[in-house]
Amino acid sequence: MSTVRMGLISRKPEWSNDEFYKHWLGHHGPLVKNAPGLSQYWQNHIVDRVQRGIDFEREPWEFDGFSQLWISDPNKPFGEAELPQRIIEDENHFLGRLHILTVKQTTVVEVPEDASRAKLKKRISLIRRRPELSEQEFLNEWKVHADFVRTMPGVKGYRQNAVLQRELQKGTPCSYDDLPIDGVVEFWFESTESLQKAFESEVGLKTMEHAKTFLAGITAFLVEEHRII
Repeated sequence: MSTVRMGLISRKPEWSNDEFYKHWLGHHGPLVKNAPGLSQYWQNHIVDRVQRGIDFEREPWEFDGFSQLWISDPNKPFGEAELPQRIIEDENHFLGRLHILTVKQTTVVEVPEDASRAKLKKRISLIRRRPELSEQEFLNEWKVHADFVRTMPGVKGYRQNAVLQRELQKGTPCSYDDLPIDGVVEFWFESTESLQKAFESEVGLKTMEHAKTFLAGITAFLVEEHRII
């Protein structure tokens, strides 16, 4: 298990998708890459917002991408010199909104090494527990859910990211009600067709039925991932 810092990112409305992704990948990524103690840094650029195989309506989450940073010091993730201020200035330049989730990551189905991983599709889903469940009850059921997903056909990688802390505004912890996301799912597969077939399979249907017993919302994003570190 790893503790990972995730950014839920939206571009400024005056930026086109192409301008936004070029700047994020070509300028902001190399800037953040200089942070001390950063062991991995991935950018996930959103490709589409289709609920393939998911028997839930989308919730009103609208983002343009997700960042993932494996940091060594959660209190000073970008060090102490001038770098943190340079990062903030660049964020203010091209980001409209930035929410932060600190998550505990559990790998359920091992993700392939980078060369094979680059050939796969990836989906990120934001999930919210049913309101009658406590956080611990949700986590217990999510662990049961992992066993269902393990047996689904065509699953090439699967991670569960349980939310430990939320920041509606970067740098300021917020309440659950301000950012009601309990977990982030990472799911790798060969194609959108194989993903659809996985959820239409017998075990896929059982998996979605189980999801309804402990989840109130699933909002999915197909992403293109880029490794910076």
